[in-house]
This record gives sequence, C-alpha cells and structure tokens, in this order.
Amino acid sequence: MKAGTKFLVVAAVIVASVGYLIVAGVKQTGVYYFTPTELAQKAAQDSSFYDLGVKIGGANVVPGSVRRDVATQQIDFRISDGSQEYPVSYRGIVPDTFTDADDIEVIVEGRLGRDGTFHATEVLAKCGSRYEAAEEDARKQA
Repeated sequence: MKAGTKFLVVAAVIVASVGYLIVAGVKQTGVYYFTPTELAQKAAQDSSFYDLGVKIGGANVVPGSVRRDVATQQIDFRISDGSQEYPVSYRGIVPDTFTDADDIEVIVEGRLGRDGTFHATEVLAKCGSRYEAAEEDARKQA
C-alpha cells in the first residue's frame, strides 16, 4: 500500500472517531426543553419521557404553592403555564429571586417521575417586577 493511501485511511479513521465522540457526547448531555403543556403531550405519547432529563421553561410558580423545609433544604411547589400544572420537588438552595411573590417565572431542570412529580436538580428563577420597580424608583429620584 502506498504511503498516501495509508495516510488517507488513517485520517478517515481519525475523523470518523472524532465525529462519533461528538455525536455520543451530545446525546449523553443533551437536555430537552419544554413548556409544561408540551411535556404533558410528549409524556402522553411516549412513556420514555418519564425519568428522562428535561428542562421546563415558560412556567410560573403557582401562587401559594411554595412549601419549604429549612432543616432539609427541601422545597416543594407547583408550576404552570396556564394550561398544564406540575408539582415540583427540589432539594437544595434556591436563588434569591425565588421568593413567595406571585409572579415568579422559573426554569427547572430534572426528571418527570411516573407519579407526575417533577424532581428538579436545578431551579432558576426570574423576577422581573423586582428589578422594574428598582428602575422606576431610580428614575423618580433623578
């Protein structure tokens, strides 16, 4: 076999190996992103969406649903996009913007259990009204 042919064969093997590693890595670490309604539809169609890593966004915390256990750092709450609602269970420290206000927009990452509870591994919260009020106060003082 000629040296040029050997080089092309080795290069093709290397490129194929790197391509395989990239595809396998993306599949392993990729996370689906859904609204609560989309997740409910997908879970109804395909039971493999249970216990699969997903992110739920486009949802707000249901007012009055937040229950905290300070000793165990357990927090349970409900999220809704207006059509579908899920109970969420999370153990850990939530962001400072996760308050008992009525307009908390959240993104939760974790797994939907077969019992219908979303077991979160990460909670991100946005509370735009808190920052808008601070901007208005700053404009009034200027």
